Amino acid sequence: MPSSGQQAPPVISARGLAMQFGGMRAVDGMSFDLSQGEILALIGPNGAGKTTLFNLIAGSLRPSAGQIFLAGTEVTRDPPEARIGKGLARTFQIPKPFAEMTVLENVLTGAQRQAGEGMLANFITPRTVAAEERAAVEKAKALLDFLTLSRLAHEPARVLSGGQRKLLELARVLMADPKVILLDEPAAGVNPALLEFIIARILDLNAQGTTILLIEHNMEMVARLCGRVIVMAEGRRLTEGRPEEVARDPQVIAAYLGVAA
Repeated sequence: MPSSGQQAPPVISARGLAMQFGGMRAVDGMSFDLSQGEILALIGPNGAGKTTLFNLIAGSLRPSAGQIFLAGTEVTRDPPEARIGKGLARTFQIPKPFAEMTVLENVLTGAQRQAGEGMLANFITPRTVAAEERAAVEKAKALLDFLTLSRLAHEPARVLSGGQRKLLELARVLMADPKVILLDEPAAGVNPALLEFIIARILDLNAQGTTILLIEHNMEMVARLCGRVIVMAEGRRLTEGRPEEVARDPQVIAAYLGVAA
């Protein structure tokens, strides 16, 4: 923990990140910091490299160049499960729950560091395993309450609408107690009422101390949630600023219109 007067390191710090696929650079020298308690938006036209950058930060891709730090510790070569253990979780633009498992069971798959995952513990410390399982179920039920999915807890996940699947994925992520969440287009394909609910829940999570990095095309949502926006185009950082500033930036307008910025 930093001493008095010493600033905490960024929750996420990217330095010169690049990702090459054959002759194409999907991410080209991206650097940024995400501060504790911030909601930061990453925007840009389709093909700008936003999701590839998310995949690099989450660990599902290893960068061709550059470094990634979580709270000051380098994790560039760490796999996704190690990053989850360090407090980083992510959602996907198109959620894919376990269709035949119940909604509650899906949420429980997000629990971390359960003693019962080891076969030996089930024989040596069965009471500990049982207590952890009860606590995990109670926590999962509380998250379903938080996201208004309780009435569907014992239904198979295949019955959920697209918007409900997004909420289920968020519940599963929250089971891991993340310090920072990467949200990939949470507003995509949801109706206006659900969008309002998602915005409210993101603000609730942030008020509870969760830091958020957001990919989103809905600029109204971005303006309501974020104090700072980073704009990507052609794999590179184009500009950054407040939502209202970047919306007026000629470079940003040109990038969204498909004109070389």
